[in-house]
Amino acid sequence: MDRMMEKQRRVVVTGMGAVTPVGGNVQESWENLTAGKNGICPITFFDTSEYKAKLAAEVKGFDPMDYMERMEMLRSDRYTHLAVAAASQAVMESEIVGKVVPERFGVCFGAGIGGIGTFESEHTKLMEKGPRRVSPFFVPMMIPNMAAGMIAIRFDCRGSVMPAVTACASGSNAIGEAVRMIRHGYADAVIAGGAEASVTPSAVAGFVNMQALSVSEDADAASLPFDRRRSGFVIGEGAAALVLEEYEHARERGAQIYGEICGYGSTCDAYHITSPHPEARGAAQAMKNAMAEAGYTAGEKVYINAHGTGTPMNDSTETLAIKAALGEEAAKAAYISSTKSMTGHMLGAAGALEAIVCVLALRDGILPPTIHLEEPDPACDLNYVPGRAVHADIDLALSNSLGFGGHNACLAFRKDGFEHE
Repeated sequence: MDRMMEKQRRVVVTGMGAVTPVGGNVQESWENLTAGKNGICPITFFDTSEYKAKLAAEVKGFDPMDYMERMEMLRSDRYTHLAVAAASQAVMESEIVGKVVPERFGVCFGAGIGGIGTFESEHTKLMEKGPRRVSPFFVPMMIPNMAAGMIAIRFDCRGSVMPAVTACASGSNAIGEAVRMIRHGYADAVIAGGAEASVTPSAVAGFVNMQALSVSEDADAASLPFDRRRSGFVIGEGAAALVLEEYEHARERGAQIYGEICGYGSTCDAYHITSPHPEARGAAQAMKNAMAEAGYTAGEKVYINAHGTGTPMNDSTETLAIKAALGEEAAKAAYISSTKSMTGHMLGAAGALEAIVCVLALRDGILPPTIHLEEPDPACDLNYVPGRAVHADIDLALSNSLGFGGHNACLAFRKDGFEHE
């Protein structure tokens, strides 16, 4: 397919769903994020008395049976429950069912880890009670493609159904690869997003022992992106989903269009399994690629939802990446915030929720804050929207996701984008 045809197939958002530490749906989550509500609290899922890290951003009040039958729930992991819930919300809002050919309807859904809670519980059975007590559903419950598979079964998606497993970039890569599926003519609509449910004993122990987690016991002084007091991220969980659709397909059926995904950059640092490249070469290139696809021009007003984990290396390196991608002057003029200050780090789900944040920031002209940013790090010297949301009309929104393994993803959004050829 030639490049002209690829440009003509534009990708828009026609439905969104989310189950997060700050809300059970998109509207509740958005209202709480713009209000600066903190979703971090003491871990309730297991006893943390022997753990250095005692806080997490848990999803509260979630009942998977609102979205699944009991047997379906018992045969799937919590990360899949969250994924199906978010996807169900997005599909219902989009009204896409019955209006797309099943063979042209796909799923691309990310998970950084997958069913680690199932792995823990079944391994415990193996060690304590022997192999015959391990569930016959252990493997399908655990594997990180199962959320995508169950979403496809639910909505009769017979096109390409794929996971994205790129650590903390999984949700963004899933969305970006879905965009390419539609652009290149392989699908007319795709359910895309990410899910994670890794607030579990082994995951928390692993992250804290590699010194990645904050060990603060104060929920208001734990997730501190771009603050010089930052000392690690707070683990979170949840899911977010978007229905992506080819523009003409959406327009012809009269769908509500939230905005356009008009750029995607995907790169690798090719440097280290956990540390970012010190010159931020991969992250900067991902941003440049997304901006080029989006038709960025100097002087446009830009909002960036930063990866912004609150780890010492990420935040200063991401600041370098933003400066390298935009240039010093434009970087200083950009609005940047980290919603992880409120949601914690939702790992494979993070990029998907942050994509939704970008869409709504463009729609509403409200930019969510980086809460608890009280002592700026001199190495992080840009406008991170500290403390409170601001009102601003934005031309272009970017969402950054940077994962272990050197994976970098950047998504670019416009309100409509159709004037940018």
